[in-house]
Amino acid sequence: MNPNDSSPIQRRDYLKWMGAAGLAASGVSGHAQSAWPSKPIRWIIPFAPGGTSSIVARGVAAQLTKQMGQSFVIDNKGGGGGVPAMQELHRAPADGYTIIMSHIGLMAVNPLIYPDSGYDVNKDFVPVTLLSRVPSLFVVHKDVPANDFKSLVAYVKSRPGQLNYASAGNASAGHLAMEALKLATGMFITHIPYRGTGPALNDVLAGRIQLLSAGTPALLPHIKSGALRCIATGSTERLSVLPDVPTVAELGYKNFETVQWYGIHARAGTPPEIINRLQQECAKAVKSPEIIAQNAAESATPGGGTPAEYGAYVAREQARWKDVVIKGQIRPG
Repeated sequence: MNPNDSSPIQRRDYLKWMGAAGLAASGVSGHAQSAWPSKPIRWIIPFAPGGTSSIVARGVAAQLTKQMGQSFVIDNKGGGGGVPAMQELHRAPADGYTIIMSHIGLMAVNPLIYPDSGYDVNKDFVPVTLLSRVPSLFVVHKDVPANDFKSLVAYVKSRPGQLNYASAGNASAGHLAMEALKLATGMFITHIPYRGTGPALNDVLAGRIQLLSAGTPALLPHIKSGALRCIATGSTERLSVLPDVPTVAELGYKNFETVQWYGIHARAGTPPEIINRLQQECAKAVKSPEIIAQNAAESATPGGGTPAEYGAYVAREQARWKDVVIKGQIRPG
């Protein structure tokens, strides 16, 4: 093709061909995926504000905004065990401009208890990356007359069904952690679900609810203030931020472990270039001094791995928690 041909059609075709050749040579898609993001990204958080998921998201979102030059807008959509939030993502275009904070409840439990949700977590969504693994803490209100785990178990067993525990909602990490603890110890405590850790925590702090399990970010300030007493952790080892608090496993409940994990999922069909770019930016974000300091202060383990690694992790968690869901008779609220 002659670039000097005077025909406007031929010249236009030549320029188009040259542009396509240049993009192909540079490995960039002709759909201009390299331009992503060209507008703010909406990040759906399936809980009310104030919980661990929001705390983790805000820290990472600030880093991503700084790195990528576009805002990551936090959109808290609590209630319904996270199903409405997932349905909202399911309706959104698969263009990378709407993502969700995925976690144990959404990905590992909801498929078992919400079979009519209208989506398949493994087919309609794709993993991006694991962001953080946060230790579960088991706390009681300061007026509960139990100073350690053994005395709490004895106190609850002497009052079966009379004490309540709060959670961020059905199938939330705190719900699962407490049900796992009940199965391990034989305690009978009534579950009171809320629309997020924030509202649940408010009622525990007020003394209207006696127990709660949640992650370190939401609970540490209140433990340090004395408003709550941490009687055990769900981690495999004692936490540096709470060195005097034993793990449930070391108290005689072998192999007991509960951990909250948070990551990002997108709509299935989102271009791989976008998924990979977001994963790479998240991996960079979790290595930033700010996030490293935040994780250290909360004894959290950072993520940042590949989409395939996160997908494999989710699959293992789905298999692991199925037994707790069945034995704990976890049902939709």
